[in-house]
Amino acid sequence: MSTLDPTKMADWQIAEKAAENMKTVYQLADDLGLEKLELFPYGHHVGKIDFLQVLRRLEKRPNGKYIDITAITPTPLGEGKSTTTIGLIQGLGRRGKKVIGAIRQPSGGPTFNIKGSAAGGGLSQCVPLTDFSLGLTGDIDAITNAHNLGMVALTSRMQHEFNYDDAMLAKKKLKRLDIDPDQIHVKWAIDFCAQSLREIIIGMGSRMDGFLMRSGFQITVSSEIMAILAVARDLKDMRERLGRMVLACDKKGNDVTAEDLEVAGAMAAIMSKAIYPNLMQTIEGQPVLVHAGPFANIAIGQSSIIADRLALKLADYHVTESGFGADIGFEKFWNLKCRASGLTPNCAVIVATVRALKMHGGGPRVVPGKPLDKAYTEKNTALVEQGVANLVAHIETVKKSGIPPVVCINHFYTDNDDEVAVIRRAAEQAGARVALSKHWEKGGEGALELADAVVDACNEKSQFKFLYDLSLPVAARIELIAKEVYGADGIAIQPAAQAKIEKLDADPTVKQLGTCMVKTHLSISHDASRKGRPKGFTLPIRDVLVFRGAGFVVPIAGDIKLMPGTASDAAFRRIDVDVETGKVKGLF
Repeated sequence: MSTLDPTKMADWQIAEKAAENMKTVYQLADDLGLEKLELFPYGHHVGKIDFLQVLRRLEKRPNGKYIDITAITPTPLGEGKSTTTIGLIQGLGRRGKKVIGAIRQPSGGPTFNIKGSAAGGGLSQCVPLTDFSLGLTGDIDAITNAHNLGMVALTSRMQHEFNYDDAMLAKKKLKRLDIDPDQIHVKWAIDFCAQSLREIIIGMGSRMDGFLMRSGFQITVSSEIMAILAVARDLKDMRERLGRMVLACDKKGNDVTAEDLEVAGAMAAIMSKAIYPNLMQTIEGQPVLVHAGPFANIAIGQSSIIADRLALKLADYHVTESGFGADIGFEKFWNLKCRASGLTPNCAVIVATVRALKMHGGGPRVVPGKPLDKAYTEKNTALVEQGVANLVAHIETVKKSGIPPVVCINHFYTDNDDEVAVIRRAAEQAGARVALSKHWEKGGEGALELADAVVDACNEKSQFKFLYDLSLPVAARIELIAKEVYGADGIAIQPAAQAKIEKLDADPTVKQLGTCMVKTHLSISHDASRKGRPKGFTLPIRDVLVFRGAGFVVPIAGDIKLMPGTASDAAFRRIDVDVETGKVKGLF
């Protein structure tokens, strides 16, 4: 570790060097106390865990402490939430705690685009980086294939119903579903940022070439199947949820599900291995579970309930991660994931950086791929003072859940002590514990103050409570989230969305569905340009989706899209492979 200097080495170089001393997956399994048949090895350093066997064996063991990692509103560069997750795991390990982490598998979209992978950074990374970043054990590929198989079933049924009369359909043992081509609720999936595929026309050609219709693609991690993976409790639960997945409506407005299309069983077969969590490690050798995916702005954005249940039985402290800021990632952890799992967290860590708070205080625009303005690397306490309102808003959100917040000041080596003091003072005044952490630069040794603050917070009695009751009408839930979490004055529901909400409120089964908001991650509001703690705005709701399999109503705020775009200076331009050794270089 002493030979690794993150100020002079790229993350991929650190990961490659650290990988020389990795534990084997069998050593990790021994550390966790797994039995031989509870581990499915995928090579020497990655494996899957048979969670059902472990949970049955350890059923009577009490759960460990449960910690969620969230953040302030980030810059487009991100503020090191995954890095902090790994750093805290390492710090707790340095304090002699038996600890496990759960992080989300990175999407190919950001890996090959601007943001890069999500393995952490500096001396707080999950390894092996290449396996982690380039498909791992195939979970996201399985989601892509299961999702697209559902689309194949849907579009082929539309073609056959168009081409055949009822007698011919009956001969082929097909029931006419009378699918409405104007009410297709799902697009095709691909795990890249491909803006040219957002809106397309399919089925061009003869009647044998499909049904002519408008269609498009969404990024795989926004698929309902990813959400199902995040909240499913076991394979039986996943199979039932896939069957309830709504792909379209018929011409009378009735749902057409994967079960109706007789494809849910095949989708579950594709997903049957993906349900097992992946076992990896930090560069200091602590175990890390990788399961489910990112994008809390357009998806649930949580590591899986299965990974959390497993880790809480295997360790004394379990650190999980929620996407983006507390306004979206933590809010979904709080009101969706914890409701589905029945688990009660002991504390939440809010990651803050001097850089982001300067941006929220009126600093120059931060643009990925371009050098930071000197305002972000030179002392400017005034900008930090003006920006801490954003941090305070997120502290207040966590406190509304009834669990204690810990602010982690994720230290960059360009930060000034006076700037750090401003953040510490504001966080303490808002009622949070505060810790300065240098895990990026020093690994677990740099995270000891953070580890101590988290242990202390976990000893405080939690008063956990949900923000809303599921008996509330859909619009009332949306308005409550908008006012209490985003700070909006109210909501404005567009006519198309209002019609869907009225239909949902008339359906008694909607009271079983949580509310999974979709909005920008770059502002607490719906408008990415509004930094700090926006006031005096109304949240516009332009559409509402229904994920019956995952168990969500999904309101869409503003103009956010389910398929991001790839930038001109994308990461794929710097990723390559050494043809002599086969090692991948350039990942970050």
